[in-house]
Amino acid sequence: MNQLTDILFSEVNITLTVLLILLIVYWIITMIGGLDYDLDVDIEVDADIDFDAGIEGGNLDFEDISNAEVNKDDVIGKKRKPLKKWQIFLIYFNFVGLPFMFTFTFWIFVWWFATTILTTLTGTYENYIGFIIMIAVLIPALFINKILTTPFKGFFKQLNKDGDAPVDFLGRQAIMLSSISEDKLGNAEVKADGNSHSIYVKSLDRKPLPYGSSVLIIKRSADHTHFLVQSYNQ
Repeated sequence: MNQLTDILFSEVNITLTVLLILLIVYWIITMIGGLDYDLDVDIEVDADIDFDAGIEGGNLDFEDISNAEVNKDDVIGKKRKPLKKWQIFLIYFNFVGLPFMFTFTFWIFVWWFATTILTTLTGTYENYIGFIIMIAVLIPALFINKILTTPFKGFFKQLNKDGDAPVDFLGRQAIMLSSISEDKLGNAEVKADGNSHSIYVKSLDRKPLPYGSSVLIIKRSADHTHFLVQSYNQ
C-alpha cells in the first residue's frame, strides 16, 4: 500500500493524481447534490466543412449535457468562416458533441492511467524520464479518449438538458404563468409523465392569454426556443 501511494503521489504522477481526485469529488458532489455542471462557454463555429468523424457544425454552446453538439444543417450549403484551430481540436476530440466535463474527465483518467502504468513499469516515477513519459503520453491519450468516448454520442444525443429523456409537449394542456399577447414571450406550466415543467410560450394567434388561463400547446418554434399555444376551453 505504501509503495502504491509513493507511486501515485510521486513527483511525476502527483499532478494528474490530484487532478483526477478533484474530478471524482466533483462528480460525486454533482450526483449527490444535484449541482449544475453546465459550462457557460460559447464557441462560434463557422465553416464550410464537414468532418468525417460524424461531427456537425454550427454555433457551439457548452450549455448542458445534451446540447453540446454541432448542427450539420448550420454548415452544409452555407458560406462560413474557417474554424479556428482550437475549435477543430475541441470538436475532433469530442470535447464538443459530448458534455465537456465528461470528455475532460475521461481524458485525464486515460492520461493518468497510462502515465502511472508506464512510469511504474520503467521505474521512472521519481526522475526526469518520468516527466518525459508523462508529456509524451498526452497526445496518445487524446486519441485513446476519442475512441472510448465516441460510442457515448448516441446516448447523450437522446437526453435533454436535464439528463432525462426528452418530453413531447405538443398537444398537451398547460397553465399560463404570465400574461402574454401578440409577440410577447411568457411562461406556462405543463404536466407530463408525473412532473411539472415550465416552458416558454407565445400566443399562436397573437390574441391575449391571461395569467392562469388554460392553453393548448400547438407547435414548437422554428428555433426551438419556445412553444406556440392557443386558448383552450374544456
